[in-house]
Amino acid sequence: MFYYIFYKLIYQTQCANGCESIFYKGLNVFQYVTFRTALAVIISLLLSILFGGKVIKKLSDLKFGQEIREELSAEHQAKKGTPTMGGVLILGSVFISTLLCASFENSRQSLYLLLAVSATTLFGVIGFVDDYIKIVKKRSEGLTERQKILGQFVVAVGVWAALYFLSNYPWNLSIPFFKSTAEANPALSVSWIGPIGYLAFIIFILLGSSNAVNLTDGLDGLAASMTFIAMSALTGLTYIASDARWAERLDITHKPEAAELTVFCGAMVGASLGFLWYNAPKAEVFMGDVGSLAIGGALGTVAILTKQEFMLPFVGGIFILEAVSVMMQVGYFKFTKRTTGTGKRIFKQAPIHHHFQLGGMPEAKVVFRFVIIAILFALASLATLKLR
Repeated sequence: MFYYIFYKLIYQTQCANGCESIFYKGLNVFQYVTFRTALAVIISLLLSILFGGKVIKKLSDLKFGQEIREELSAEHQAKKGTPTMGGVLILGSVFISTLLCASFENSRQSLYLLLAVSATTLFGVIGFVDDYIKIVKKRSEGLTERQKILGQFVVAVGVWAALYFLSNYPWNLSIPFFKSTAEANPALSVSWIGPIGYLAFIIFILLGSSNAVNLTDGLDGLAASMTFIAMSALTGLTYIASDARWAERLDITHKPEAAELTVFCGAMVGASLGFLWYNAPKAEVFMGDVGSLAIGGALGTVAILTKQEFMLPFVGGIFILEAVSVMMQVGYFKFTKRTTGTGKRIFKQAPIHHHFQLGGMPEAKVVFRFVIIAILFALASLATLKLR
């Protein structure tokens, strides 16, 4: 919206025959995606902080309180009743700031932007239903695992279908540490897996990323901090992939359609930081599944659209570690129970943040140490750009 008002309508109209006014010259910055991305960060941050208190009060009035699993520690049981579903604050801030700061002039860029927003919304809807069932039935479990997976599966297939029918999407993999695999004819590339192969790949990425973020949302400020760091790195990667000069210089797949996705990623950065204002220990609100599933869906969708899927283990390293810890715990328990008759555990409790907490590490220290590790992962994701 700002692009059309300040650049197309005011700047180009006033400066059509030469521009003498410094004020009107200054509006020229609205044509640059970097400026509008920075503006989206600021706007979404301010929206989250300004409206956060009102959202928390409304959630409290509606008695949307968090239910806690019985097996969790007494420290977690004390959080029972804390307002949840605060992810609506993140989503609202992201959508408003994206609408204000993004340009919809280019149809291909608009398609990618709308696809990211739609996928994020649909994952958020699944989370909303899950949270609502928990609240209504006063239990820590909402949708069944099968129902949740089915919903995520349908959204993932929808993302693939949009790329297949509406976009000239290259069905080849872009692999870190190797030179660009996007050749003039991608179908001739050794990394070309075709649309059917990519369907399975997209399903794996979106289900994995959304559930990984969901598993990470277990300590005050943890998921929001990880989101801020991961989305900051992904914002940089998205801009680089969309810019022809940087993509050629770093030899990565150039995706000009992803330019306006940078604004969306910036909005996610600001919204997660603003949410952290209220979610930092001791949390006044939890994001709930409506927030965590939406964030995971956004991470996965942007990675797919920018051909950066293999960067997700670096960008969201903590999310991956959390998910892997759960798979290891469940897998080892089932294996030992089947072979010895008694199920054994690798960790005191999974996801792994609970393991450290039960080991005596204060919650805030677990979060801060995970933040440090997440920053290292994010820096590693940017460092790989020079290792090709």
